[in-house]
Amino acid sequence: MADRRGPTVAPPQPGSLNRALQRNIEALERRRRDEAAAAPLEQRIAARITDFTGSMLFVYLHLALYGFWIVANLGWVGMKPWDPSFVVLAMIASVEAIFLSTFVLITQNRMAAAADKRAELDLQIGLLTEHEVTRVVALVSAIADHLGLAPPDEVEELKRDVAPEAVLDAIDSTERSPRAEVGGG
Repeated sequence: MADRRGPTVAPPQPGSLNRALQRNIEALERRRRDEAAAAPLEQRIAARITDFTGSMLFVYLHLALYGFWIVANLGWVGMKPWDPSFVVLAMIASVEAIFLSTFVLITQNRMAAAADKRAELDLQIGLLTEHEVTRVVALVSAIADHLGLAPPDEVEELKRDVAPEAVLDAIDSTERSPRAEVGGG
């Protein structure tokens, strides 16, 4: 029976990360901060508004303001109602929703651009890693040949470079091909 008291491997202690990994984390965080600081004023304002509107403080303020508006206009607090049909409240809420959705879209566009950069970085690192591993397989294969060892059958295939454009073409052709109907037969 498995031990349910905790992970099988203890989590790393602070400062025990590989130096290269720690450097990469710091470099990426520095880059993120630099890009945020270099963003145009409009984007920084939109980000701050979106951060605030995505907070519980924003929710509490709205509960208080809209709650008071509704209670006061129902005549429950001894004040003369100024918006008994709630038309003004609905208009305010609608205009606020238009602006908030615009700020959210601006922030989403910024986040999508950052995600695209990270995806491009991941792709480039993956392609570089694949190239380097292919070279290592070729080197190990040459060492095995020199030592007179028989390589596994798949070594020749592993020594070939992968052409990303060929992979993309294969993906595209697979996406365009007619799909088999589910449950058809």
